[in-house]
Amino acid sequence: MDSPKNNVRHRDELELRWSARWSLTSRILAVNILALAMLAGSFFWLDSYRIRLLDERLAQTQTEAALIASALDGVGGAERERLAVELGESSRNRIRIYAQEGPLLLDSWALGPPTYEMRDPATEPWKRHVARWMDQAIETVVGAERLPPYPDPAVDTLSEWPSAVAARDGNPESSRLMLAEDRTPMVAAAVRMQDEDGAVLLVTGNARDIRGNVRDERLRLAIIIAIAALISVLLSLFLARTIVRPLRRLALAAQRVRLGRAREVVVPRLPSRRDEIGLLARALSDMSQALRLRIDATEAFAADVAHELKNPLASLHSAVDSLSRVDDPELQRQLLDVIRDDARRLDRLITDIADASRLDAELSRADFEIVDIGRLVETILAAREARGLDGNVKIAFARPRLGAARVLGDESRLARVIGNLLDNAVSFSPENGIVRIGATGDGENVVVTVEDEGPGVPSDIRDEIFLRFHSIRPEKEDFGKHSGLGLAIAKTIVEGHDGTIRVEDRDDSSRGARFVIILPMAS
Repeated sequence: MDSPKNNVRHRDELELRWSARWSLTSRILAVNILALAMLAGSFFWLDSYRIRLLDERLAQTQTEAALIASALDGVGGAERERLAVELGESSRNRIRIYAQEGPLLLDSWALGPPTYEMRDPATEPWKRHVARWMDQAIETVVGAERLPPYPDPAVDTLSEWPSAVAARDGNPESSRLMLAEDRTPMVAAAVRMQDEDGAVLLVTGNARDIRGNVRDERLRLAIIIAIAALISVLLSLFLARTIVRPLRRLALAAQRVRLGRAREVVVPRLPSRRDEIGLLARALSDMSQALRLRIDATEAFAADVAHELKNPLASLHSAVDSLSRVDDPELQRQLLDVIRDDARRLDRLITDIADASRLDAELSRADFEIVDIGRLVETILAAREARGLDGNVKIAFARPRLGAARVLGDESRLARVIGNLLDNAVSFSPENGIVRIGATGDGENVVVTVEDEGPGVPSDIRDEIFLRFHSIRPEKEDFGKHSGLGLAIAKTIVEGHDGTIRVEDRDDSSRGARFVIILPMAS
């Protein structure tokens, strides 16, 4: 039996604290979407990947600026212009040289073709606008650093470029990232040249390829997440369908059983399911059937009780009414005997009915202990002999060796079973007859047998004699001495001990009945 502490612990294990108001479908979807949300966190990694690429491009441009300045130092005139154009085309950068005072001295784009494209967002299709908006939204969500805008000065001078100013002033922070109008990153690096006039070389480049690569990766990741989300939602709905719908059907069936509006409520058994839901469905179906049988048995028992009580009450009522109208002392004595017999019969009926009605509940709460059947039978026989219950009938007991017939059970209830069988055997035995009782163990079960020399039990009613109020009594016995519940009570007690009871013919072909009880042997 579970203790109150275990019941509290089991209840706490089944309780939901923060999600108790959520439906099961919502919980399944939430768990799967949470996993996808963790996958969506890879957007943060993509932003760090973008920043790392830009930092590498910035360092590369700074190195290229230093190399280009070294190549252009000491070269002047047309040779410097030609070399600047070639170096700009090979590095895909724009090369400009500013005088220390600020004027532009050389521009590779003025001498040759542009090495990268500066796009006007107003002339681009709507897809580009959507892409830029998504870039901005993602960078806002991940908290990316905002880059300053890339300048487009009307008069191109050194003061318009913070990198060139920093290089002129000897500041090591002479490179920076900026953002073009179409939101592509721009890289600018400046180096102070070593010639005598202190000119500053500025190298600018467009990192459109980095933006394109990051967009491609984001698109792939978004497609993967979208597909995973779709699959996750479909699987969640499928899982909810396979779990929630049968649970809802079972709940509705249980509700109908509780309301009791239908005599036969069919609880779906879900025989094709071999999972926990199927086990639950079959358990609920079996429980409802057992409950229905219990209700039917209770109703039948109530009807039988009413029927059995009516006979002695009618006889008692008739005797009481007649007593007031009879003057003959002999008739009065006979009526008083009838009243006493009916009262005893009612008392016996009420006692047995009370025992039978509470037997199941008491057995479910009983604490079973080791019971030695051999010693128990000896105790019962000694008590019967002291009270003279057996009359002229002799009882022979084949005592098993000590400990050979031990069971786990309630000793008083098992004594009730054996006592009922002995009462039944003695009542059917002839004068000077012998009732034999035995108890043996075969390693797995303990077998208790009670044999009498009475008329026996016909094979067609051997199951009926264990029904409540079914009574077949010997002719010599006075009417009303038994309630018809003895064998029914015995069967209930035996089955409450996981055992069986039956009646059969005697093995030695002698006249009489043989009752057999089989109980699991205690380990």
